[in-house]
Amino acid sequence: MFKFIKYVTLTEAQEPKTLTQTALPYGRNELGKSLSKASLDYHYGQLYRGYVDRYNAGEGDDDFNEAGAFLHDIYFTQFRAPKSSNLPLGKSLDLITEHFGSYDKFKDAFAKEAMKIQGSGWIYLSWRGEIKTIKNHEIRKDIALLIDWWEHSWALDYQSDKKAYLNNQWKIINWETINQRI
Repeated sequence: MFKFIKYVTLTEAQEPKTLTQTALPYGRNELGKSLSKASLDYHYGQLYRGYVDRYNAGEGDDDFNEAGAFLHDIYFTQFRAPKSSNLPLGKSLDLITEHFGSYDKFKDAFAKEAMKIQGSGWIYLSWRGEIKTIKNHEIRKDIALLIDWWEHSWALDYQSDKKAYLNNQWKIINWETINQRI
């Protein structure tokens, strides 16, 4: 389905599992204006890393930290350098067309749902073709495409312009990765 944080079982005894932060499949300067190097340094380098480190150290709420690491892993591994025309293809296009009629209608529906989120959260397209939200951190097994809607994901680059943040996310989605999740 999709690549996720690798769990390492240390022995057959019930030793604690360990989370590993997945390396970015692109350089920190490659996402251009969609996600700046400063945003990646902060969001990927400190916040995502923090969920992994706190989980492994047994600090804070294990479920929250594990889900935070899980969601950030999905989020950061779905990007690639921006292209002038970045349209869904294959399974992604089929799913979007079947449930929304067109890519533009999908983006409009996605934006409408995203803008309803009060405060922070996540918004995603399930591999069943539904747009869903997550209010906090929660592991969901049906995520095809995921957008982080917490303030830290857009504030450095976009201040309060969440619509511009979302519009620029479409430029860096790696549709081949989304196809693999579907």
